[in-house]
This record gives sequence, C-alpha cells and structure tokens, in this order.
Amino acid sequence: MRHRLLHLLTALALLLPLAGMADDAAPPPAANRAPQSDPIGGKLFPPELIMGHQGELRIDDKQREALVKELERAQAQFPRLQWQLQAATEQLSRLLDAPQVDEAKALAQASEVMRLETEIKKTHLGLLIRLRNLLTEPQRAQLQAIRRQ
Repeated sequence: MRHRLLHLLTALALLLPLAGMADDAAPPPAANRAPQSDPIGGKLFPPELIMGHQGELRIDDKQREALVKELERAQAQFPRLQWQLQAATEQLSRLLDAPQVDEAKALAQASEVMRLETEIKKTHLGLLIRLRNLLTEPQRAQLQAIRRQ
C-alpha cells in the first residue's frame, strides 16, 4: 500500500507542475487556455496544440520537420529518465519500509528522486521553449487567440 501511494505521489509531483507550464493533455478546447495565474504556461504551447492547428498556423515543411525533430529528441530522453526515477523511487520506498527508517539514507534517496524529477521537468520545459522558438510571432499570437476562444 505504501509503495503504491509513493508511486502515485511521485506521478502527481511530476505531472502537476508540467500541466501548469503548458496544457499538455489533449483536453477540450476551453482547457487549452493557460491558467490566468500561470506566468509561464501562457507563454508556451504544448505540441498537441501546435499540431492540432498546424493548418491554421500555416506551419511550413521546414517548421514541421524542425518541430518533429525537437519532439523526437526530447522523447528519446524520457524513457531513460523514467526508468531511473522508477528505480530511485523503489529504493526510497524500500528504505521507508524499514521498522526504523534511517533518516540520512532516506533523505539522500529522496534527494535523488527529486533530482530526477527536476531533470524530467527541465527536459520538458526545454522542449516547450524550443517549440515556441520555432514559431513565428504571428503564429504565437494566433495560438494565444486560439487559447482565448
């Protein structure tokens, strides 16, 4: 039970901050809007939003190729990081299963889990920044308008 809870909390810790940076899931159109209080999410665009409106945005072949290349580059990193995070989380869970938890070891392992979570978030943020930089100013403005709809 503790093991499942730790996995759930880890997953939530990873997903919630990323959800705020850019509405990553493929939600209904109204949910494509970044939260008003999110100073970062409103400036970045999830790949699904760009792909879903590529005709309207007039994404050209060169842009499309560059966008796909960036997505593939980031997606190549995620499985390795997820495996490492899973292993680190399992190790932390085992440490917490002890009748007397060694606080120093548990905190050190928690630091490793958090380091990997940060690396995943940085990889994701880097992807969103690179995708944004591949768009023209009119395309970014059009995506902002789509979000407001």
